[in-house]
Amino acid sequence: MTKNTNPLMCKFSTIHNTAPFSTIKMEHYMPAFIEGIKIAKEEVELIANNNEVADFENTIEAMEFIGEQLDQVSSVFFNLNHADTSDEMQALAREVSPLLSEFSNDIVMNEALWERIKAVYDDKDNLDLNAEQSMLLNKRYKSFVRSGANLEGEKKERIREISKELSQLTLQFGENVLAATNNFELNVTNEKDLAGLPDGVLEAAAATAKSKDKQGWVFTLQFPSYVPFMQYADNRELREKMFKIYSSRCFNDEFDNQEIIKKIVALRLEKVQLFDYPNYAQFVLEERMAETPVKVVDFLNELLEASMPKAKEEFKELQEYAKKLGANFELQRWDWAYYAEKLKTEKYQVNDELTRPYFELEKVKQGIFDLATDLYGLSFKLSPEIDKYHKEVDVYEVFDKKGNFLSVFYADFHPRDSKQGGAWMTSYAEQFVQSGKDHRPHISIVCNFTRPTETKPSLLSFGEVTTFLHEFGHALHGMLSQCAYPSLSGTSVYRDFVELPSQFMENYAFEKEWLDKVAKHYKTGEKIPADLVQKIIDSGNFHQGYAFIRQISFGLNDMAWHSVEKPIEASVAEFETEAMQATELFPRLETSCMSPAFSHIFAGGYAAGYYGYKWAEVLDADAFDAFKQNGIYNKEIADSFRENVLEKGGSEHPMDLYKRFRGEEPSIAPLLKRSGLN
Repeated sequence: MTKNTNPLMCKFSTIHNTAPFSTIKMEHYMPAFIEGIKIAKEEVELIANNNEVADFENTIEAMEFIGEQLDQVSSVFFNLNHADTSDEMQALAREVSPLLSEFSNDIVMNEALWERIKAVYDDKDNLDLNAEQSMLLNKRYKSFVRSGANLEGEKKERIREISKELSQLTLQFGENVLAATNNFELNVTNEKDLAGLPDGVLEAAAATAKSKDKQGWVFTLQFPSYVPFMQYADNRELREKMFKIYSSRCFNDEFDNQEIIKKIVALRLEKVQLFDYPNYAQFVLEERMAETPVKVVDFLNELLEASMPKAKEEFKELQEYAKKLGANFELQRWDWAYYAEKLKTEKYQVNDELTRPYFELEKVKQGIFDLATDLYGLSFKLSPEIDKYHKEVDVYEVFDKKGNFLSVFYADFHPRDSKQGGAWMTSYAEQFVQSGKDHRPHISIVCNFTRPTETKPSLLSFGEVTTFLHEFGHALHGMLSQCAYPSLSGTSVYRDFVELPSQFMENYAFEKEWLDKVAKHYKTGEKIPADLVQKIIDSGNFHQGYAFIRQISFGLNDMAWHSVEKPIEASVAEFETEAMQATELFPRLETSCMSPAFSHIFAGGYAAGYYGYKWAEVLDADAFDAFKQNGIYNKEIADSFRENVLEKGGSEHPMDLYKRFRGEEPSIAPLLKRSGLN
C-alpha cells in the first residue's frame, strides 16, 4: 500500500488538517503504523548521531517533533478503539500495542541519544532557558531515567519486557470490561415488573428492545439505562439482580480480570523496584503535586474523618426512612439509590424526572457554549464540512473573541455497543508552536448520555448535566492551550491537577444565574421555575457524606494496590475488602468486587492517582470561591484563571500556576463548606 492510497501515510490536507475519517479503512492502519515507526526511528537516529555538540535545540527540542505520522495514525486509531471500536479493531490493537511499546523502549534504550540528553541536562545551569524550556528538559531527562536509560544489562532488557507485557495486559483489561458490560441485558416482558420507572426511562428501554429485535423492554449496564433503573424500579428483586451483575463484571465470569490485576500489579512493582523504589505509588507520586504515598493516605484519611460522621447519619436516616415505607429489612447496596431518590424527592421535591424536561441536550450544550463565551469570549460554529467518525458526532470550529481560530471540537454524546462506558475528553491533535506557526488542537469529548426517543429529544439527568460540564472543562483546557511544545500543552499536566479545570466547571450547575439561562422546558420553552432552581441548589449537598466516602474508598483501594512491596498472595476480593474496610457502611457482598472493572487504574492513567479527584476538588472549590466572592462571571478572575491555568498546560509546576492565579496555596475549607461537612 502506497502513501497515495493510504490517507494515514500522508499529511492530512483537510480543513484544519483534521482526520479524514470517512476515507480511512481498517487495512490502512497497520501499514501506517509500520511506516510511522520506521520514519520516527530514522528521525531519532538523526538526532542521536548528530555530529554537533548536544544542545537544547538540536536534542531536547528536536525530540519534541519526531514521529508526526506515527502520532497521526496513533491518535486516530486509539481514540476510535475507545469511541467506535469493533472486534477487528480490538484485535489490531493487541497486535499494534507491543510494537509501539518496543518502539518507545528503543528510544529510551538508545545509548547515543541518552548521552546527548544527559549532556544537555548536566549543563542546564549554564543554559538560558525559559520556564517552559526548563520544564521540557527536566521532563525529557526524567522520562528517560524512569524508563530505564540509566540501567545496565539485564535490568534494562527486563524493563523492555515489562513495558510490552503491561501494554498488552492493560489493553486486555479494558476490552474485558467493555465485553462484560455489553454482555448482559435485562429483557422485561411483564409490565408489572416496570412499576416505579418513569415514562422516559420506559420509552428508552422499549427503543433498546426494538433495536435488538426483542419484545418488551431492555435494560443494559450502560449508565443511562442502569442508573435510572436502580433509582426508580420498585421491583427489589430485579434491582438486586442488576446490581449484582453490574458489581461483579469481570469477577468470576467469562471475562475475569482477577489474574490480569495480579499480573499488572506485580509487573508495575517489579518495574519500579528495578529503579530502587519500594512501591509503585512512590514512583508515580514523585511526579505529582501530592509527592508521596504518605501524603495521599493522610489526605484521604483527613477527608474520611471529616465525612464519615455525616455519612453514618445519612445511612441511619435512610434506613429509618425505608422502614417507614415498609422496608422490613436491612438496607443493601441495591437499595441505596432507590430509597435515596425517594428521600431526596420528599425532602426537596426534586428528582431527575422533574428536572429532565428542562435539560434538553441541545439547550444544555448551547448553555455551556454560552458559558465559555461569557467567561473566555469563545464562539462555536457547527462545521458539517469537517469529516467525522460516526454520524452522531457533532463537529465545531472554535474561535476567540477576536475571531481567531482556536480549536476543532468533536462532541459524541450517546451510548452504543461500539463505545466504552463513561465519559472522557481526548484529542486528535495537540497544540504546539513550530517554526513560528501555532498549531491549534483537535479536541473531543465522548459521553454516554440518555438517547432521544421517538417522542422526546435527549433529556439529561442532572448528573449528566454535571458530567457534560466536567468533560467540557477538560476540553477548554485543551482548546485554550498556549504552549510551545506538544508534550506540555493542554491537559498534559500532573494527574492530580488535571481535574481542576473539569471539576471547576461543575460548580456552575448549582448556580442560579447559570441555571436560569440554560434550563428551559423542551415542549413549552418556559424557563425553569425559580423554586425548582432553588431545590436543585438546596439538594446539592444531599448525601455528600456518602459521596465522599465512596470516592475515598476508591482512592484507598487504588493506593493499596499500588503500595504493596511484594506480589499479592491474597485473593483480589480479600485484598479489596481490607483496603476499603474503613469506609464500609454495608455488609460485604461475596459476589461483588469492583477492582476487576476498575478501568481507571488498571486500563487508564490513574494508577496510584485516583485520589486526584478529591485532591482536585480541594483546588476547584478554592478556585471557585474566588468567583463566588466576586461574581461567577467576573471577567478579571476568568482572565486570570485562563492565563495562569487553562493556557499554561504543563509548562510550569502546577502549584506555581495555582498560586499565581489565587495568590496562595489552596485551602481545604471551601470544599468542606461547599459540601456541608463543617
